[in-house]
Amino acid sequence: MASPARSSQVTASGAPRAGGSGRLAGRTVSRIGFGAMQLERLHGDRKAAVALLRRCVELGIDHIDTAQFYGDGFVNDVIREALRAEDDVMVVSKVGAEPDPGGPFPLRLAQRPEQLRAGVEDNLKALGVDRIPLVNLRRTDSGPGLRARGDQVVPLDDQLAVMTALRDEGKIGAVGLSSVSLDVLRRALPAGIACVQNAYSLLARTDEDLLGLCEEEGIAWVPYFPLGGAFDGMPKVTDEPAVRAAARELGATPAQVGLAWLLHHAPNVLLIPGTADPGHLKANVAVGEVALDEATLAALDAVPSRPADVAFD
Repeated sequence: MASPARSSQVTASGAPRAGGSGRLAGRTVSRIGFGAMQLERLHGDRKAAVALLRRCVELGIDHIDTAQFYGDGFVNDVIREALRAEDDVMVVSKVGAEPDPGGPFPLRLAQRPEQLRAGVEDNLKALGVDRIPLVNLRRTDSGPGLRARGDQVVPLDDQLAVMTALRDEGKIGAVGLSSVSLDVLRRALPAGIACVQNAYSLLARTDEDLLGLCEEEGIAWVPYFPLGGAFDGMPKVTDEPAVRAAARELGATPAQVGLAWLLHHAPNVLLIPGTADPGHLKANVAVGEVALDEATLAALDAVPSRPADVAFD
């Protein structure tokens, strides 16, 4: 039998946890997970999408981030087919938006309490489970993306009331928040918050105080857009001279350096880089082997933060 110390470093399948082990909603998971959004690019090749998720398991990933609005349900459907109970993968979802195929953007907000409940129910049905270990409430307080207008401007307390009710009913295991400000997190702490997902990268560090509060409170920090550059006007980490210099020195890619910096920056950081390519997936997992010495970290830490808060009406 493996020792407790050893068992915390491997997944249920016996693979070393990608990036080492971290904590999420009271559970040990791989620090490098998988953001499933890009699986929708494989809509025309379902077999490849299933194979990519099976490869995640083989590579030691046991934390997958999804949403019912990814690919209008396609991504969750593939997750249901690909993952097995014995894989013991923690599948995390989110609510607060819904597909809008005919709109100016592929998504529209769904912030009202009844929409949040419906979103959880849709995720449960699509994933074929009775309980989702963690569901993140995507708000619109900060970061790039849509901004709430009209009846989509909903008080935090009303949203937390339905999320905690779903937790009490056993339909979700824990509540997380996404795209929130420091003030919103402070107000939400009494509800018991397990995770925060905000846009954050080497070049977008205005949420440093928020990250610090999460570390103090034992809340996982799961950054989205970890390499920036998601929209026009957002700088790309991979274009930063200090990042490219470190990559040359280490024999790594600039993307790997940018992700490795996040893992080194704080112990509560968990990564969920996404891809539809098996080679890229393997490169993301290899980030856990990228060691940044003090001089390299100092050079990267000295890079100025210059986020672009791109918002859409």
